[in-house]
Amino acid sequence: MRATLLYFLIFLTLGAEAGTWKVGLGKSKLTPTEPIRMGGYAARNRPSEGILTDLWVKAISLTDEKGNRGVIVTADIIRYPKFISDSIRNELFRRFGLRKEQIVLNGSHTHSGPEVNVNSLKYMATPAELSVVAAYSGVLYRETLRAVEAALKNPFEAQLFSGSSVARFAVNRRNNKEAEILNLTELKGPIDHSVPVIKVVDKKNQVKAILFGYACHPTVLSDYVISGDYPAHAQMSLEKKYPGAQAMFFIGAAGDQNPLPRRSVPLAIKYGEELAAAVEAACSGTMEKLEPTLKCLYNEIDLKYQHNPPTRPELEAIARDTVGNPNWIVNQAKVLLDRLAAGETLESNYPYPVQLWTLGNQTIVTLGGEITVEYAIKTKELLGSRTIVMGYSNDLMSYIPSKIVLGEGGYEGTRSPIF
Repeated sequence: MRATLLYFLIFLTLGAEAGTWKVGLGKSKLTPTEPIRMGGYAARNRPSEGILTDLWVKAISLTDEKGNRGVIVTADIIRYPKFISDSIRNELFRRFGLRKEQIVLNGSHTHSGPEVNVNSLKYMATPAELSVVAAYSGVLYRETLRAVEAALKNPFEAQLFSGSSVARFAVNRRNNKEAEILNLTELKGPIDHSVPVIKVVDKKNQVKAILFGYACHPTVLSDYVISGDYPAHAQMSLEKKYPGAQAMFFIGAAGDQNPLPRRSVPLAIKYGEELAAAVEAACSGTMEKLEPTLKCLYNEIDLKYQHNPPTRPELEAIARDTVGNPNWIVNQAKVLLDRLAAGETLESNYPYPVQLWTLGNQTIVTLGGEITVEYAIKTKELLGSRTIVMGYSNDLMSYIPSKIVLGEGGYEGTRSPIF
């Protein structure tokens, strides 16, 4: 009888260990240490002038009961451009054997953080300012690796849960005018107000990490002060609510979604706390336990451009027309002219990154670029309403308009993605 009981207890113990995830956490500060040109608004014409919130890169490693491993990185930055993303992923493969499908890099797209690509400002900033941006690109590379390395070092046993809530400050900016927002009685256009949440709990039932997202541009603020915008305030609020936990924000299909009204620090704080309250509601409500099974898939779709690459005469005409074209389009025309002058050939297609993860029964889809909200809506129609859609992941090359937005044209459809 005692032997039978002993075997039973051993079976239960082994079953409990086999039924848990191994989770690791890491973070590193990204706050610039000197004034720097900022990303997101081409109208800015000088470096930053202060700091409102610190910026962070955070990593979570997830290992299932069979040893399958994946890493999710979130950062308070404008984007992970391809040259940085590729460098990070290549180094993670060299050091830890992590393949592309096992790595998610998601930048929050805060418009109050540093620029990370000198080509975005090459003809709009001074050489000294470009040097600072280039150095910061190196900081983003190194600190991302440091956060991932920390997440891989000391894994602990944990359980994962998924759930969702709602926050309603995102507005479709293509269908609702910002100047009229306070007088509108009805909002128009597609939106995604869902707040997907994954909660990590250790063996003592303590919340150790919260991964959450929202489909809305972090563009409440537009001054010259460094900030993570509303996502930073949401993360700070949650880490205060759950001491010792690491809160990680990822941006969803926010290409045509803005926080409205906006343009003030109190509103950035308000939206951050509203989002944090939605996350807390999800964490406190009924959540689905995610069994420790992880599957990761990745592909780069060879997307052909709708039109042929611009010719040298076409680029020269754009570069000369500084009255009819905004400064950022003139800048990009000159950057492409530099490439032609160096003997390069302009591409006629683009390797667009698509990723699919499953954590137990939870499906996660990551898409590169600034995807408009219809991509989230359609993905959920295809794969289920609980599907988590992460935009701005692994590479941000341009806006990715839906068929409707592409047909309508405008900033997200045909103007911003021109290059």
